[in-house]
Amino acid sequence: MDGMIPVSENEVLFEDLVRSVHDCAPIEVLELANRYGERIGLSGITLYLTDLQQRLLIPLTGGPALGVDATMAGEAYRSETLRLGEDDGELSLWLPLRDGADRMGVLNVRTPLLDEPTLRRCQALASLLALTVTSKRAYSDTYVLRTRTRPVELRTEMLRAFLPPRTLGTSRGVSTAVLEPAYELGGDAFDHSITQDVLHATILDAMGHDLASGLTASVAMAGARGARRNGADLAELTASVEKALTDWLPERFCTAVFTTLNLSTGEFAWVNCAHPAPLLLRHGRLLEDALERAPEVPLGLGEVLAAEPRTVHRIQLEPGDRVLLHTDGVTEAHDSEGRMFGPERFADFVIRATAADEPAPETLRRLIHAIHDHQHGSFTDDATMMLLEWHPDDGVPRPRTG
Repeated sequence: MDGMIPVSENEVLFEDLVRSVHDCAPIEVLELANRYGERIGLSGITLYLTDLQQRLLIPLTGGPALGVDATMAGEAYRSETLRLGEDDGELSLWLPLRDGADRMGVLNVRTPLLDEPTLRRCQALASLLALTVTSKRAYSDTYVLRTRTRPVELRTEMLRAFLPPRTLGTSRGVSTAVLEPAYELGGDAFDHSITQDVLHATILDAMGHDLASGLTASVAMAGARGARRNGADLAELTASVEKALTDWLPERFCTAVFTTLNLSTGEFAWVNCAHPAPLLLRHGRLLEDALERAPEVPLGLGEVLAAEPRTVHRIQLEPGDRVLLHTDGVTEAHDSEGRMFGPERFADFVIRATAADEPAPETLRRLIHAIHDHQHGSFTDDATMMLLEWHPDDGVPRPRTG
């Protein structure tokens, strides 16, 4: 018909691939992708997912794992940009694999030649495979089995079932988190979500390092999510978590920080329940005590709280500000001689990474590894960090700082 754009054979092949992946098992998707690649002139496709600790990129269809810190594949993962090399006379293209803002791994495409249409098809294939892996890992253990390097403990399995993706965000703001020990978590946890223009972020540290600790953190996360999804504000959300713990786990408690960041205005609000204070980084420096407030009791002490309602604190952020949330296992991490990692080293690490224009998820990945190395690989306590960034579009009116 006049005015209609003709459909190319390559477009038809891609549409067939999209329709086919719905009915495929997790690994069959990669076989389909390879057949699609052959039809459009590619000589090989390999999908790599990162392991729990983000040290390795593991191929889903067999073969050696690649280090994140010392390979071209790792460079694509770390920088979140494509990399091009040569392998046995062919071009080797490494494309970052992402679920939204969350880094999942990389896709390797080998091809005898690379022009602009081929590059666009490779990028579309990477996007499709990222979406497919995200949807299928929700009900299949296939990807998990390939990306864990050893078994996890029971309490860790329970907590990980509740954890969201490490990173989420939009063009105006990002939240990213890491936690260790990856395979032996005790009671640390994090949660984040975006509702319309508001980024919600929570960090928790439950008492103890046993199964009950994991259960405490899980109940607290469920209480926060339930309240948030019912439209609760921060004060109501905190009260909901308090009630959940006192009703169901009356002898357990946890510390926490519940936050919201309005991505339109930059207003940052938080409730601190006996947790280490958030840190504010602005213009390449730490603003000392900017988010330090009078301490309040932990969650789970309902009788004590009855006379002391929680306080919602508010501050106006500036574009480019970063807020760091952490558990005490981060700053109190110590080496064999008792030397603490400390809040100053913690903040300085992030400041230097910011100056180097490093992506926030990569900053936390390297930072948690630095803490791991400081303790010579032995975590004496859970260590969890969250990093929130606000970078609004230019020209958006914002309230005055007050």
